[in-house]
Amino acid sequence: MLRIGCVGYGTGGQHFHTPFISAADGCELAGIVARAEGTIAKARTDWPDTPIFPSLTAMIEARVCDAVTITTPPQTRRELVLEAIAAGLHVIADKPFAPNYAGAMELDAAAKAKRVTLGVYQNRRFDADLQTLKKVIDDGKVGKVWRIESRMDQDSPHTVERGPAGGLLRDLGSHVVDQMVYLLGPVATVDAQLDIAEFPEGPTDVSFNLTLRHQNGAHSHLSASKLNFIDDRELRVIGEKGSYVSKTIDIQAQDIFAGKRPTDDLVSWGYEPEANWGTLRNAEGKVRIPSEQGRYHDYYSAFAACVRDGTPPPVTAETGARTLAILDAARQSAAEGRSILL
Repeated sequence: MLRIGCVGYGTGGQHFHTPFISAADGCELAGIVARAEGTIAKARTDWPDTPIFPSLTAMIEARVCDAVTITTPPQTRRELVLEAIAAGLHVIADKPFAPNYAGAMELDAAAKAKRVTLGVYQNRRFDADLQTLKKVIDDGKVGKVWRIESRMDQDSPHTVERGPAGGLLRDLGSHVVDQMVYLLGPVATVDAQLDIAEFPEGPTDVSFNLTLRHQNGAHSHLSASKLNFIDDRELRVIGEKGSYVSKTIDIQAQDIFAGKRPTDDLVSWGYEPEANWGTLRNAEGKVRIPSEQGRYHDYYSAFAACVRDGTPPPVTAETGARTLAILDAARQSAAEGRSILL
């Protein structure tokens, strides 16, 4: 069993890490780092048999972990990742795991020098809607893919990290860009528009529109917002044989926030209800496509297997760095009003 400690118990640690570490094959939740009194109390209630530590240093000294997940606020992650690597621990870093491409490659080099595994937690590769879309593409249902459109709008202004170092591009942008790299491969050029809101903390991008031209000739069009009172998700693929469109509610997040855990029923976990199934249209007509299973815990199962076998993790630091290079290019594109060649 890979003993994993979770550093941080905010929304990420509470909802998107600890329940899925617990559900993953070959993994054990070995410790939680929490500081605030209320956070400590919540962690103890949720995981009464798991030790709580005041710092990563304390958890390292207790020798309870083989690996750690770093899910603290983005500006704190670099030092914690480096501390864990220096202690010889394998590391899973929440996205965005560095402020930019150069920072990401610094962490990658540190992990390689210490011969530990560093992975990036891009859990939305394991969304039900994305796994269903991937199967539609892999099965040749739409033929050669010409373009994919992805919209991820959330009515949650309170979750926007405000200020020039925050913004939606680093937040949801990390997800939607990684998903397209996962489906369509490396990106050749980036064109972006960012919508900026003024806050006391400083100007912040709160919505965006990206066009990515992929090296295989396909293109993807990605947009997201959090300040526009929209709560909607859509994936649309256009190919030489037809199209596929899905609208979903992100069933895993909905269930987690409702107090459920994947271990309650691993067999039925993560399936979108029939009302949210996507529609395939081609020469044979129109048909609804049943949901594939969404399984965020598969990320952790795969990470444990990689540590055991010495193979690359599900999302390597280099892959995460390339996603950050795309986000860097998007900022440059928006600022200069032109396409950026990667």
